[in-house]
Amino acid sequence: MSEPIAFSAATNAKIADLLGRYPRKQGALIPTLYVAQDEFGWLKPEVMQLVADTLELPLASVLATAMFYTMLHKKPVGRFHVQICTNVSCYLLGSDDLMAVAQQALGLAPGESTPDGLFTLESVQCLCACDRAPTLQINKEDYFKVTPAKLKELLAQLQTEGVKLGPPVGWLAEQHHAHA
Repeated sequence: MSEPIAFSAATNAKIADLLGRYPRKQGALIPTLYVAQDEFGWLKPEVMQLVADTLELPLASVLATAMFYTMLHKKPVGRFHVQICTNVSCYLLGSDDLMAVAQQALGLAPGESTPDGLFTLESVQCLCACDRAPTLQINKEDYFKVTPAKLKELLAQLQTEGVKLGPPVGWLAEQHHAHA
């Protein structure tokens, strides 16, 4: 049986600040889920229960909200979360070429993660930058008018950096637990 989880003091302070901004605790749910995701890497069931307990909300409300929003991760994501826009503007300007480069460079299909936890590749519908297509996002950093050559260079740089940094928070423990 795993140990109970708890928010760090810093995260508790962030949540207290969030609660001060909203007249009802429900209003702080999405920002609290983001804060929880930042601390634990993804929203595993125990984390969603912790959010429900902290905000004194029904677990069903937390689960429904987390399941609705695709930017809230319900499974571990790599240290580098590569999201390539495949909507019309990006597609017409070459996002399919970017996806092919990423798949070949990372050895992944969209929705997969590398075994070492460094990369997760996703196809997304819109990154709200149609005028700067094709667009991709890695973690919270946007890249505009990306060429296949630029993406290859960027992925190689991240691979080198990622090997030094190691996998993201929660990755090793989750992968070890899944294979035990």
